[in-house]
Amino acid sequence: MPATLLATKRVEKPWGRHHLYPGFPDPAPDAEPIGEVWFQSPHPEEPELLIKYLFTSEKLSVQNHPSDEEAHKRGLPRGKDECWTVLTAEPDSTIAIGPLRPMTREELRASAEDGSLEHKLDWKPVKAGDFYYSHSGVIHAIGAGLTVIEVQQNSDTTYRLFDYGRPRELHLDDGVAVAELTPYVAPEAPGEIAPGRIILVDGPKFVLERWTGGKRMIELPEGRQGWLVPIRGEGVVAGVAWKAGECVLVEGPEELHASADADLLFAYVGASFR
Repeated sequence: MPATLLATKRVEKPWGRHHLYPGFPDPAPDAEPIGEVWFQSPHPEEPELLIKYLFTSEKLSVQNHPSDEEAHKRGLPRGKDECWTVLTAEPDSTIAIGPLRPMTREELRASAEDGSLEHKLDWKPVKAGDFYYSHSGVIHAIGAGLTVIEVQQNSDTTYRLFDYGRPRELHLDDGVAVAELTPYVAPEAPGEIAPGRIILVDGPKFVLERWTGGKRMIELPEGRQGWLVPIRGEGVVAGVAWKAGECVLVEGPEELHASADADLLFAYVGASFR
């Protein structure tokens, strides 16, 4: 199929919400809160990328993820680089990304065990429209009051370092071993390279672009996959209708028609097509 509308998987989380985001039905008041919505292909283990929405009412755990190399050492298919496009934020919402100053592995473990790690991270204020790329190894935590689109390598491997006293398992051996111990430095991206086309992430694990509406060609080589994530608006690609809150898996070059008000993310693996 040249284009497939992906199924959604709703994931209950203790830090999730009962009021989600336009396009997503709210859970019942007496149901568990929904923290994530995943977009899945018919064979969810196969694609190289995974697209999620996150809905937070509390801070997520302090965590990190392995690189491809570290994942392979542990018998896992791939590591996990990820990025976040912020759609909504409360006035005091924050995201922690990296330590405030360099740490040793001994200090990281001790801080995770005594609870001081939370206060040694760089908690950045965030607002709607902000964007962060978190490569493997970066210690991070997404704060409360956020709606975020997450684009990531298709891996569910998370090493939880600190969880604010919640009764969930920590993964200190692996998390400390793969951690990046220096303050976070954001990678540079080309930015706007053509009218209505901005590159947010330019590899090495994936490329993420942000597009405005209108008519355009999706320039994927035959056999390559791309993920169209409409934030706002509606349209058609390869005969498949889509709207905000959905995700379409596209294979090969196709013509895209999007409403004039559309705001779209498009992700794919490999070098950018400029």
